[in-house]
Amino acid sequence: MKNNTQILIVDDEKDICGILRHIVREEGFKSIVAGNGELALELVRSERPDVMLLDVRMPKMDGMEVLAQAKELEPNLPVIMITGSANIRGAVKAMRAGAHDYLAKPFENEEVIRVVHRALAERELKEKVRPLSSQLEESGTLKDLMGPSDAVTKLISMVKRVSSSDFAVIIQGETGAGKELIATTIHRVSQRSAGPFVPVDCGAIPETLLESELFGHEKGAFTGAIARKLGKFELAESGTLFLDEISNMPLKSQAKLLRALQDKKFYRVGGSKPIEVDVRMLVATNENLYASVESGSFRRDLFFRLSDFAIAVPSLRKRKDDIPYLAKRFLDSTNKELNKKVTGFSESAVEAILIYPWPGNVRELRSCIRRAVLLADDVISESHLGLKAQKGAHAPGLGIPPCRQEACGRDGRPLKEVVRQSTMAVERRVILKTLSHTGGNKARAARLLHIDYKTIHTKIKQLGININGRQL
Repeated sequence: MKNNTQILIVDDEKDICGILRHIVREEGFKSIVAGNGELALELVRSERPDVMLLDVRMPKMDGMEVLAQAKELEPNLPVIMITGSANIRGAVKAMRAGAHDYLAKPFENEEVIRVVHRALAERELKEKVRPLSSQLEESGTLKDLMGPSDAVTKLISMVKRVSSSDFAVIIQGETGAGKELIATTIHRVSQRSAGPFVPVDCGAIPETLLESELFGHEKGAFTGAIARKLGKFELAESGTLFLDEISNMPLKSQAKLLRALQDKKFYRVGGSKPIEVDVRMLVATNENLYASVESGSFRRDLFFRLSDFAIAVPSLRKRKDDIPYLAKRFLDSTNKELNKKVTGFSESAVEAILIYPWPGNVRELRSCIRRAVLLADDVISESHLGLKAQKGAHAPGLGIPPCRQEACGRDGRPLKEVVRQSTMAVERRVILKTLSHTGGNKARAARLLHIDYKTIHTKIKQLGININGRQL
Protein backbone atom coordinates (compact mmCIF):
# COMPACT_ATOMS: atom_id res chain seq x y z
CA MET A 1 0.00 0.00 0.00
CA LYS A 2 2.75 2.44 0.95
CA ASN A 3 4.46 2.35 -2.45
CA ASN A 4 1.28 3.57 -4.14
CA THR A 5 0.07 5.96 -1.43
CA GLN A 6 0.35 9.60 -2.48
CA ILE A 7 0.30 12.53 -0.06
CA LEU A 8 -0.47 16.05 -1.32
CA ILE A 9 1.35 18.73 0.72
CA VAL A 10 -0.06 22.26 0.43
CA ASP A 11 1.78 25.16 2.10
CA ASP A 12 3.15 28.48 0.89
CA GLU A 13 6.27 28.04 3.07
CA LYS A 14 8.88 26.05 1.16
CA ASP A 15 10.67 24.97 4.36
CA ILE A 16 7.49 23.39 5.77
CA CYS A 17 6.85 21.60 2.47
CA GLY A 18 10.39 20.26 2.49
CA ILE A 19 10.10 18.97 6.06
CA LEU A 20 6.77 17.26 5.42
CA ARG A 21 7.99 15.81 2.14
CA HIS A 22 10.98 14.27 3.92
CA ILE A 23 8.77 12.84 6.70
CA VAL A 24 6.30 11.11 4.37
CA ARG A 25 9.02 9.83 2.04
CA GLU A 26 10.88 8.31 5.00
CA GLU A 27 7.67 6.43 5.79
CA GLY A 28 7.58 5.05 2.23
CA PHE A 29 4.86 7.28 0.81
CA LYS A 30 4.97 9.29 -2.42
CA SER A 31 4.49 13.05 -2.18
CA ILE A 32 3.46 15.96 -4.38
CA VAL A 33 3.69 19.60 -3.36
CA ALA A 34 1.61 22.69 -4.07
CA GLY A 35 2.56 26.17 -2.91
CA ASN A 36 -0.92 27.65 -3.31
CA GLY A 37 -4.59 26.69 -3.28
CA GLU A 38 -5.19 26.89 -7.02
CA LEU A 39 -2.43 24.40 -7.80
CA ALA A 40 -3.59 22.18 -4.96
CA LEU A 41 -7.08 21.86 -6.48
CA GLU A 42 -5.60 21.09 -9.90
CA LEU A 43 -3.57 18.28 -8.33
CA VAL A 44 -6.64 16.94 -6.50
CA ARG A 45 -8.35 16.66 -9.90
CA SER A 46 -5.42 15.20 -11.84
CA GLU A 47 -3.47 13.15 -9.29
CA ARG A 48 -6.28 11.98 -6.96
CA PRO A 49 -4.07 11.90 -3.83
CA ASP A 50 -4.86 9.64 -0.88
CA VAL A 51 -4.37 12.30 1.82
CA MET A 52 -3.91 16.08 1.75
CA LEU A 53 -1.84 18.03 4.30
CA LEU A 54 -3.17 21.59 4.02
CA ASP A 55 -2.00 24.81 5.66
CA VAL A 56 -4.82 26.94 7.06
CA ARG A 57 -3.23 30.35 6.37
CA MET A 58 -2.16 31.00 2.79
CA PRO A 59 -2.34 34.11 0.59
CA LYS A 60 -5.09 34.53 -2.02
CA MET A 61 -6.99 31.26 -1.42
CA ASP A 62 -6.78 30.20 2.24
CA GLY A 63 -6.95 26.66 3.57
CA MET A 64 -10.66 26.79 4.44
CA GLU A 65 -11.59 27.66 0.87
CA VAL A 66 -9.31 24.95 -0.50
CA LEU A 67 -10.86 22.47 1.94
CA ALA A 68 -14.40 23.29 0.79
CA GLN A 69 -13.57 22.97 -2.91
CA ALA A 70 -11.46 19.84 -2.42
CA LYS A 71 -14.36 18.16 -0.61
CA GLU A 72 -16.62 18.92 -3.57
CA LEU A 73 -14.10 17.32 -5.94
CA GLU A 74 -13.23 14.33 -3.73
CA PRO A 75 -15.68 13.86 -0.82
CA ASN A 76 -13.68 10.94 0.61
CA LEU A 77 -10.29 12.70 0.51
CA PRO A 78 -8.99 13.00 4.11
CA VAL A 79 -7.71 16.55 4.66
CA ILE A 80 -5.36 17.23 7.58
CA MET A 81 -5.16 20.93 8.40
CA ILE A 82 -1.84 22.47 9.47
CA THR A 83 -2.23 25.36 11.88
CA GLY A 84 -0.25 27.50 14.26
CA SER A 85 -0.59 26.39 17.88
CA ALA A 86 -2.40 29.65 18.69
CA ASN A 87 -5.09 29.05 16.07
CA ILE A 88 -6.94 26.16 17.74
CA ARG A 89 -10.30 27.87 17.13
CA GLY A 90 -9.57 27.77 13.40
CA ALA A 91 -8.75 24.08 13.65
CA VAL A 92 -12.13 23.37 15.26
CA LYS A 93 -13.86 25.30 12.47
CA ALA A 94 -11.96 23.27 9.88
CA MET A 95 -12.92 19.97 11.53
CA ARG A 96 -16.56 20.93 11.47
CA ALA A 97 -16.18 21.88 7.81
CA GLY A 98 -15.05 18.36 6.96
CA ALA A 99 -11.33 18.18 7.78
CA HIS A 100 -10.20 14.78 9.07
CA ASP A 101 -7.74 16.07 11.66
CA TYR A 102 -5.20 18.81 12.24
CA LEU A 103 -1.52 19.29 13.08
CA ALA A 104 -0.37 22.20 15.21
CA LYS A 105 3.01 23.79 14.47
CA PRO A 106 5.60 22.89 15.56
CA PHE A 107 4.86 19.21 14.97
CA GLU A 108 6.85 16.04 15.62
CA ASN A 109 7.62 13.56 12.83
CA GLU A 110 5.89 10.74 14.70
CA GLU A 111 2.71 12.80 15.09
CA VAL A 112 2.59 13.52 11.35
CA ILE A 113 2.92 9.83 10.49
CA ARG A 114 0.36 8.76 13.10
CA VAL A 115 -2.23 11.23 11.82
CA VAL A 116 -1.59 10.26 8.18
CA HIS A 117 -1.94 6.54 8.95
CA ARG A 118 -5.19 7.19 10.79
CA ALA A 119 -6.51 9.18 7.84
CA LEU A 120 -5.59 6.38 5.45
CA ALA A 121 -7.34 3.80 7.65
CA GLU A 122 -10.50 5.89 7.74
CA ARG A 123 -10.40 6.39 3.97
CA GLU A 124 -10.07 2.64 3.46
CA LEU A 125 -13.13 2.09 5.66
CA LYS A 126 -15.11 4.70 3.72
CA GLU A 127 -14.13 3.06 0.43
CA LYS A 128 -15.64 -0.19 1.71
CA VAL A 129 -18.95 1.40 2.59
CA ARG A 130 -19.04 4.06 -0.14
CA PRO A 131 -21.37 2.12 -2.48
CA LEU A 132 -23.87 1.75 0.37
CA SER A 133 -23.51 5.38 1.44
CA SER A 134 -23.83 6.74 -2.09
CA GLN A 135 -26.96 4.69 -2.67
CA LEU A 136 -28.39 6.06 0.56
CA GLU A 137 -27.79 9.62 -0.60
CA GLU A 138 -29.37 8.88 -3.97
CA SER A 139 -32.38 6.99 -2.71
CA GLY A 140 -32.86 8.64 0.64
CA THR A 141 -34.29 5.46 2.19
CA LEU A 142 -32.83 2.44 3.93
CA LYS A 143 -35.28 0.19 2.11
CA ASP A 144 -33.79 1.14 -1.27
CA LEU A 145 -30.38 0.47 0.15
CA MET A 146 -30.83 -2.63 2.30
CA GLY A 147 -33.66 -4.50 0.59
CA PRO A 148 -37.41 -5.20 0.62
CA SER A 149 -37.58 -7.81 3.39
CA ASP A 150 -39.85 -7.60 6.42
CA ALA A 151 -36.73 -7.56 8.62
CA VAL A 152 -35.55 -4.36 6.94
CA THR A 153 -39.03 -2.83 7.24
CA LYS A 154 -38.96 -3.45 11.01
CA LEU A 155 -35.44 -2.04 11.21
CA ILE A 156 -36.51 1.14 9.40
CA SER A 157 -39.43 1.55 11.79
CA MET A 158 -37.05 1.41 14.76
CA VAL A 159 -34.66 3.90 13.15
CA LYS A 160 -37.50 6.34 12.51
CA ARG A 161 -38.73 6.13 16.09
CA VAL A 162 -35.38 6.70 17.76
CA SER A 163 -34.13 9.35 15.30
CA SER A 164 -36.65 11.89 16.56
CA SER A 165 -35.33 11.53 20.12
CA ASP A 166 -31.97 12.28 21.69
CA PHE A 167 -31.61 8.76 23.11
CA ALA A 168 -28.28 7.00 23.30
CA VAL A 169 -28.44 3.92 21.06
CA ILE A 170 -26.61 0.60 21.04
CA ILE A 171 -26.44 -0.82 17.50
CA GLN A 172 -25.57 -4.51 17.51
CA GLY A 173 -24.82 -6.69 14.51
CA GLU A 174 -22.22 -8.76 12.72
CA THR A 175 -19.33 -7.28 10.77
CA GLY A 176 -20.51 -5.94 7.42
CA ALA A 177 -24.20 -5.94 8.35
CA GLY A 178 -24.54 -2.15 8.15
CA LYS A 179 -24.14 -0.80 11.70
CA GLU A 180 -22.40 2.42 10.66
CA LEU A 181 -25.00 2.91 7.94
CA ILE A 182 -27.72 2.79 10.60
CA ALA A 183 -25.77 5.25 12.77
CA THR A 184 -25.28 7.75 9.94
CA THR A 185 -28.96 7.48 9.03
CA ILE A 186 -30.05 8.17 12.60
CA HIS A 187 -27.84 11.27 12.63
CA ARG A 188 -28.89 12.44 9.17
CA VAL A 189 -32.61 12.50 10.00
CA SER A 190 -32.25 13.69 13.60
CA GLN A 191 -32.50 17.20 15.01
CA ARG A 192 -28.70 17.20 15.21
CA SER A 193 -28.22 16.70 11.47
CA ALA A 194 -26.74 20.19 11.08
CA GLY A 195 -24.01 19.26 13.56
CA PRO A 196 -21.00 16.99 12.93
CA PHE A 197 -21.08 13.20 12.82
CA VAL A 198 -17.80 12.03 14.38
CA PRO A 199 -16.97 8.29 14.16
CA VAL A 200 -14.34 6.62 16.36
CA ASP A 201 -13.19 3.01 15.88
CA CYS A 202 -12.42 1.88 19.41
CA GLY A 203 -10.72 -1.26 18.12
CA ALA A 204 -8.22 0.60 15.91
CA ILE A 205 -6.77 2.96 18.54
CA PRO A 206 -4.17 1.71 21.07
CA GLU A 207 -5.29 1.85 24.71
CA THR A 208 -2.56 4.37 25.53
CA LEU A 209 -3.93 6.81 22.95
CA LEU A 210 -7.67 6.25 23.31
CA GLU A 211 -8.21 8.73 26.16
CA SER A 212 -6.35 11.45 24.26
CA GLU A 213 -8.31 10.61 21.12
CA LEU A 214 -11.66 10.98 22.90
CA PHE A 215 -10.95 13.88 25.25
CA GLY A 216 -7.90 15.58 23.75
CA HIS A 217 -4.79 16.67 25.62
CA GLU A 218 -2.96 19.77 26.74
CA LYS A 219 0.52 20.72 25.65
CA GLY A 220 3.06 18.87 27.77
CA ALA A 221 0.53 16.34 29.10
CA PHE A 222 2.86 13.50 28.12
CA THR A 223 5.97 12.88 26.06
CA GLY A 224 5.30 14.02 22.52
CA ALA A 225 2.36 16.29 23.44
CA ILE A 226 3.98 19.40 21.95
CA ALA A 227 0.68 21.23 21.41
CA ARG A 228 -2.91 21.17 22.61
CA LYS A 229 -5.09 18.66 20.75
CA LEU A 230 -8.87 18.56 20.71
CA GLY A 231 -10.60 15.23 21.26
CA LYS A 232 -13.52 13.71 19.39
CA PHE A 233 -15.95 14.79 22.11
CA GLU A 234 -15.19 18.47 21.50
CA LEU A 235 -15.29 18.02 17.75
CA ALA A 236 -18.73 16.38 17.97
CA GLU A 237 -20.23 19.32 19.89
CA SER A 238 -23.94 19.76 19.02
CA GLY A 239 -23.76 16.66 16.84
CA THR A 240 -23.34 12.90 17.15
CA LEU A 241 -20.41 10.89 18.48
CA PHE A 242 -20.35 7.33 17.11
CA LEU A 243 -18.18 4.82 18.96
CA ASP A 244 -17.74 1.74 16.78
CA GLU A 245 -16.77 -1.61 18.31
CA ILE A 246 -17.18 -0.20 21.81
CA SER A 247 -16.76 -3.67 23.34
CA ASN A 248 -13.02 -3.23 22.62
CA MET A 249 -12.80 -0.21 24.92
CA PRO A 250 -10.61 -0.88 28.01
CA LEU A 251 -12.27 -0.71 31.43
CA LYS A 252 -10.23 2.35 32.44
CA SER A 253 -11.48 4.28 29.41
CA GLN A 254 -15.03 3.04 30.04
CA ALA A 255 -14.96 4.68 33.48
CA LYS A 256 -13.90 8.03 32.03
CA LEU A 257 -16.49 7.79 29.26
CA LEU A 258 -19.22 7.11 31.82
CA ARG A 259 -18.18 10.15 33.87
CA ALA A 260 -18.21 12.39 30.79
CA LEU A 261 -21.69 11.19 29.82
CA GLN A 262 -23.10 11.60 33.31
CA ASP A 263 -21.60 15.04 33.98
CA LYS A 264 -21.77 16.29 30.36
CA LYS A 265 -18.27 17.62 30.83
CA PHE A 266 -14.73 16.27 30.83
CA TYR A 267 -11.09 17.26 31.20
CA ARG A 268 -8.47 17.06 28.50
CA VAL A 269 -5.53 14.83 29.41
CA GLY A 270 -3.27 17.00 31.51
CA GLY A 271 -5.94 19.69 31.83
CA SER A 272 -7.54 21.24 34.90
CA LYS A 273 -10.39 23.15 33.29
CA PRO A 274 -13.69 21.27 32.77
CA ILE A 275 -15.09 21.39 29.25
CA GLU A 276 -18.84 21.16 28.85
CA VAL A 277 -20.11 19.12 25.95
CA ASP A 278 -23.46 18.43 24.27
CA VAL A 279 -23.34 15.34 22.06
CA ARG A 280 -25.58 12.44 21.22
CA MET A 281 -24.07 9.01 21.74
CA LEU A 282 -24.42 6.14 19.27
CA VAL A 283 -22.34 3.00 19.80
CA ALA A 284 -21.95 -0.21 17.85
CA THR A 285 -20.66 -3.67 18.61
CA ASN A 286 -20.44 -7.03 16.86
CA GLU A 287 -20.60 -8.78 20.23
CA ASN A 288 -23.40 -9.35 22.73
CA LEU A 289 -22.70 -6.38 24.98
CA TYR A 290 -24.83 -7.72 27.82
CA ALA A 291 -22.79 -10.94 27.77
CA SER A 292 -19.68 -8.75 28.07
CA VAL A 293 -21.29 -7.13 31.13
CA GLU A 294 -21.90 -10.56 32.67
CA SER A 295 -18.30 -11.63 31.98
CA GLY A 296 -16.96 -8.44 33.58
CA SER A 297 -15.28 -7.03 30.46
CA PHE A 298 -17.81 -4.19 30.12
CA ARG A 299 -19.09 -1.94 32.88
CA ARG A 300 -22.69 -2.58 33.87
CA ASP A 301 -23.35 1.10 34.69
CA LEU A 302 -22.00 2.24 31.33
CA PHE A 303 -24.09 -0.37 29.55
CA PHE A 304 -27.29 0.95 31.11
CA ARG A 305 -26.22 4.54 30.44
CA LEU A 306 -25.82 3.75 26.72
CA SER A 307 -28.84 1.48 26.31
CA ASP A 308 -31.66 4.04 26.17
CA PHE A 309 -32.52 2.16 22.98
CA ALA A 310 -31.07 -0.87 21.19
CA ILE A 311 -31.19 -1.82 17.53
CA ALA A 312 -30.22 -5.28 16.31
CA VAL A 313 -29.11 -5.25 12.67
CA PRO A 314 -30.00 -8.69 11.27
CA SER A 315 -27.35 -10.67 9.45
CA LEU A 316 -27.82 -11.25 5.73
CA ARG A 317 -28.50 -14.97 6.21
CA LYS A 318 -31.48 -14.04 8.42
CA ARG A 319 -33.02 -11.86 5.71
CA LYS A 320 -32.57 -13.96 2.61
CA ASP A 321 -35.35 -12.08 0.82
CA ASP A 322 -32.85 -9.25 0.44
CA ILE A 323 -30.09 -11.33 -1.14
CA PRO A 324 -31.48 -11.44 -4.72
CA TYR A 325 -32.36 -7.74 -4.50
CA LEU A 326 -28.88 -6.73 -3.30
CA ALA A 327 -27.12 -9.05 -5.74
CA LYS A 328 -29.00 -7.42 -8.62
CA ARG A 329 -28.17 -3.92 -7.35
CA PHE A 330 -24.48 -4.77 -7.07
CA LEU A 331 -24.54 -6.40 -10.51
CA ASP A 332 -26.10 -3.29 -12.07
CA SER A 333 -23.74 -0.86 -10.36
CA THR A 334 -20.68 -2.93 -11.31
CA ASN A 335 -21.88 -3.24 -14.90
CA LYS A 336 -22.02 0.55 -15.00
CA GLU A 337 -18.62 0.92 -13.36
CA LEU A 338 -16.91 -1.55 -15.71
CA ASN A 339 -19.00 -0.69 -18.77
CA LYS A 340 -20.11 -4.31 -19.07
CA LYS A 341 -23.43 -5.98 -19.88
CA VAL A 342 -23.57 -9.07 -17.65
CA THR A 343 -27.25 -10.03 -17.85
CA GLY A 344 -27.86 -12.00 -14.66
CA PHE A 345 -27.19 -15.21 -12.72
CA SER A 346 -27.37 -18.88 -13.65
CA GLU A 347 -29.63 -21.21 -11.67
CA SER A 348 -26.63 -22.74 -9.87
CA ALA A 349 -25.34 -19.26 -9.01
CA VAL A 350 -28.70 -18.31 -7.47
CA GLU A 351 -28.62 -21.52 -5.44
CA ALA A 352 -25.08 -20.84 -4.25
CA ILE A 353 -25.90 -17.25 -3.25
CA LEU A 354 -28.94 -18.30 -1.22
CA ILE A 355 -27.27 -21.26 0.53
CA TYR A 356 -24.01 -19.50 1.43
CA PRO A 357 -24.08 -18.13 5.03
CA TRP A 358 -22.38 -14.77 4.22
CA PRO A 359 -20.29 -14.35 7.39
CA GLY A 360 -19.17 -10.96 6.03
CA ASN A 361 -22.78 -10.00 5.29
CA VAL A 362 -23.57 -7.22 2.79
CA ARG A 363 -19.94 -6.17 2.50
CA GLU A 364 -18.93 -9.71 1.53
CA LEU A 365 -21.85 -10.08 -0.90
CA ARG A 366 -20.91 -6.86 -2.65
CA SER A 367 -17.26 -7.93 -3.03
CA CYS A 368 -18.35 -11.33 -4.32
CA ILE A 369 -20.72 -9.90 -6.96
CA ARG A 370 -18.21 -7.29 -8.11
CA ARG A 371 -15.58 -9.98 -8.61
CA ALA A 372 -18.08 -12.19 -10.45
CA VAL A 373 -19.11 -9.37 -12.83
CA LEU A 374 -15.45 -8.75 -13.60
CA LEU A 375 -14.93 -12.43 -14.46
CA ALA A 376 -18.18 -13.07 -16.33
CA ASP A 377 -18.86 -12.30 -19.99
CA ASP A 378 -22.62 -12.85 -20.15
CA VAL A 379 -24.17 -14.68 -17.20
CA ILE A 380 -22.67 -15.13 -13.73
CA SER A 381 -22.15 -18.82 -12.98
CA GLU A 382 -21.38 -20.51 -9.68
CA SER A 383 -17.70 -20.74 -10.62
CA HIS A 384 -17.51 -16.96 -10.99
CA LEU A 385 -18.71 -16.53 -7.39
CA GLY A 386 -15.95 -18.65 -5.89
CA LEU A 387 -18.07 -19.70 -2.90
CA LYS A 388 -17.77 -23.51 -2.99
CA ALA A 389 -14.41 -23.66 -1.25
CA GLN A 390 -15.78 -21.53 1.57
CA LYS A 391 -18.91 -23.55 2.23
CA GLY A 392 -17.36 -26.43 4.14
CA ALA A 393 -20.06 -29.07 4.49
CA HIS A 394 -22.77 -28.19 2.06
CA ALA A 395 -26.01 -29.52 0.74
CA PRO A 396 -26.14 -31.73 -2.38
CA GLY A 397 -26.64 -30.26 -5.84
CA LEU A 398 -29.99 -28.54 -6.04
CA GLY A 399 -31.67 -27.65 -9.31
CA ILE A 400 -33.47 -24.30 -9.32
CA PRO A 401 -36.38 -23.92 -11.74
CA PRO A 402 -35.91 -21.17 -14.32
CA CYS A 403 -37.60 -17.84 -13.63
CA ARG A 404 -41.11 -17.86 -15.06
CA GLN A 405 -42.09 -14.85 -17.12
CA GLU A 406 -44.78 -13.78 -14.63
CA ALA A 407 -42.28 -14.13 -11.76
CA CYS A 408 -39.77 -11.79 -13.37
CA GLY A 409 -41.63 -8.57 -12.70
CA ARG A 410 -43.45 -8.30 -16.02
CA ASP A 411 -46.96 -8.57 -14.60
CA GLY A 412 -46.83 -5.30 -12.69
CA ARG A 413 -46.41 -6.79 -9.21
CA PRO A 414 -44.20 -4.90 -6.71
CA LEU A 415 -40.58 -5.98 -6.48
CA LYS A 416 -41.06 -7.01 -2.85
CA GLU A 417 -43.78 -9.51 -3.80
CA VAL A 418 -41.80 -10.90 -6.75
CA VAL A 419 -38.70 -11.36 -4.59
CA ARG A 420 -40.72 -12.91 -1.74
CA GLN A 421 -42.45 -15.51 -3.92
CA SER A 422 -39.29 -16.33 -5.89
CA THR A 423 -37.28 -16.73 -2.70
CA MET A 424 -39.94 -18.96 -1.12
CA ALA A 425 -39.92 -21.20 -4.21
CA VAL A 426 -36.14 -21.49 -4.11
CA GLU A 427 -36.10 -22.08 -0.34
CA ARG A 428 -38.74 -24.80 -0.60
CA ARG A 429 -36.80 -26.68 -3.25
CA VAL A 430 -33.48 -26.30 -1.42
CA ILE A 431 -34.87 -27.46 1.93
CA LEU A 432 -36.77 -30.35 0.34
CA LYS A 433 -33.66 -31.61 -1.48
CA THR A 434 -31.54 -31.29 1.65
CA LEU A 435 -34.08 -33.17 3.77
CA SER A 436 -34.19 -35.93 1.16
CA HIS A 437 -30.40 -36.10 1.36
CA THR A 438 -30.50 -36.40 5.18
CA GLY A 439 -33.37 -38.89 5.24
CA GLY A 440 -35.66 -36.32 6.89
CA ASN A 441 -33.19 -35.47 9.67
CA LYS A 442 -34.06 -31.80 10.33
CA ALA A 443 -31.15 -31.13 12.68
CA ARG A 444 -28.59 -32.34 10.14
CA ALA A 445 -30.31 -30.46 7.32
CA ALA A 446 -30.20 -27.26 9.39
CA ARG A 447 -26.46 -27.69 9.92
CA LEU A 448 -25.86 -28.22 6.21
CA LEU A 449 -27.85 -25.10 5.37
CA HIS A 450 -26.19 -22.99 8.10
CA ILE A 451 -29.48 -22.18 9.84
CA ASP A 452 -30.73 -23.06 13.31
CA TYR A 453 -33.19 -25.84 14.11
CA LYS A 454 -36.02 -23.46 14.98
CA THR A 455 -35.72 -21.73 11.59
CA ILE A 456 -35.86 -24.93 9.55
CA HIS A 457 -38.76 -26.23 11.64
CA THR A 458 -40.71 -23.01 11.01
CA LYS A 459 -39.96 -22.97 7.28
CA ILE A 460 -41.01 -26.61 6.87
CA LYS A 461 -44.42 -25.68 8.27
CA GLN A 462 -44.70 -22.43 6.31
CA LEU A 463 -43.73 -24.03 3.00
CA GLY A 464 -45.77 -27.22 3.47
CA ILE A 465 -42.77 -29.51 2.97
CA ASN A 466 -43.17 -33.27 3.32
CA ILE A 467 -41.17 -36.30 2.27
CA ASN A 468 -42.83 -39.44 0.91
CA GLY A 469 -46.22 -37.95 1.70
CA ARG A 470 -45.35 -37.48 5.37
CA GLN A 471 -45.53 -34.00 6.97
CA LEU A 472 -42.30 -33.41 8.88
